[in-house]
Amino acid sequence: MASLAEMRVEQFEEPESDLPAARPEELRLLEALLFASSEPLDQAALAKRMPDGVDIKSALARLQADYASRGVNLVRIANKWTFRTAGDLAWLMTRESTETRRLSRAAIEVLAIIAYHQPVTRAEIEEIRGVVTSKGTLDVLLETGWIKPRGRRKTPGRPLTFGTTEAFLSQFSLENLGDLPGLEELKGTGLLDSRLPGGFSVPTPSDDPALRDDEDPLEAGDLELALVPALEVESDNSSSGGAAPAGS
Repeated sequence: MASLAEMRVEQFEEPESDLPAARPEELRLLEALLFASSEPLDQAALAKRMPDGVDIKSALARLQADYASRGVNLVRIANKWTFRTAGDLAWLMTRESTETRRLSRAAIEVLAIIAYHQPVTRAEIEEIRGVVTSKGTLDVLLETGWIKPRGRRKTPGRPLTFGTTEAFLSQFSLENLGDLPGLEELKGTGLLDSRLPGGFSVPTPSDDPALRDDEDPLEAGDLELALVPALEVESDNSSSGGAAPAGS
């Protein structure tokens, strides 16, 4: 949210007294459009999305007045409308910054495998993907807070098992893991080829946080070990499901 010092806000003139008052449902629609937009919208763009006959000028003035004393204000910047943090509260934002990073294809694939197959080890992820998974990819997902170490598999080497977190559910607006799309839904969205090999299935993930019979509890230092800086970089140039040389 930008402060008033970073932008020049033009005050919108009050509507003429003979203009029709905006109805509550019209204000709700306008409010929703402005909140949902990732960038300021001009009056013409708003008018196209509103029902016919709505006086956009009057509705904007009314909405601006409604928000004048709130924590966010409706403001006009370069003839476009948007919501901004109230100028006297801009200091609340000075210590916060958000950095948006896009996940690599490899990270998305690993996240999907963990979500559907948890608890799963790195070796099991590699077997499903068909390529070596760099530790850096897992570290990125651990740093997002979307996955976490669950325990250690009761196999030679006792590898860490991974699962998703509540932050993962929150990020993707899921009430539980059972809300993840199934096979037919994935086909319908084009994320899976409609011509799949016989016997192919999408597992039903479990929300049970309890360790399974083949898992041991984490030990002291396991969480720190999971976030050791990566020494290798994974390439996303290989085709999905294809083999790739180690370290790719």
